[in-house]
Amino acid sequence: MLAQRTMQQALRRSAFQQPSLLTRSAMSKFAPPAQRRHAATTKVSQDEGYDLLVKQRLQRPVAPHLQIYSWQVQMVTSSLNRITGCLLSGGFYVFGFSYLVAPLFGWHLESATMAAAFGSLPLAAKLLIKFPIAWSFTFHSWNGLRHLVWDTARGLGHKQFVGSSTFVLGLSTITAALLAYL
Repeated sequence: MLAQRTMQQALRRSAFQQPSLLTRSAMSKFAPPAQRRHAATTKVSQDEGYDLLVKQRLQRPVAPHLQIYSWQVQMVTSSLNRITGCLLSGGFYVFGFSYLVAPLFGWHLESATMAAAFGSLPLAAKLLIKFPIAWSFTFHSWNGLRHLVWDTARGLGHKQFVGSSTFVLGLSTITAALLAYL
């Protein structure tokens, strides 16, 4: 412990000391010459500077990762997991808030009223309403289970990753269709 503290103090002292003439001449033999870039600057007004900045931004490439990488199923499932999570939680909060303020505005969001209104819709309309909600729920659920498996350090290889992504997409579609048909 004492040796470590002594070494730390010696390093700190040497870091703040000016190099001696001997070490400066030795370092100059091996060190490359310092580079200096002289940039020409001109005074511009704030509006001209802003216009110049806008022109420079137009010449920049737009998200080069979109141009370099090809779309893969893993990219899609990763994005969809976040999107479905946001949609489900956002929908839950919107419906919960509207259920709480419904008596203030005279809305009828009771279970019996909503069941009667939904029951009066044609079968195709019911399926079109239920399938996206069911698919979001089942996809997010199955993908969550897949992430729990990953937490055990299983299925992290590239082939297993692609296979599990495809499997989750297919299983979500099948289970969502079954739930929408109920």
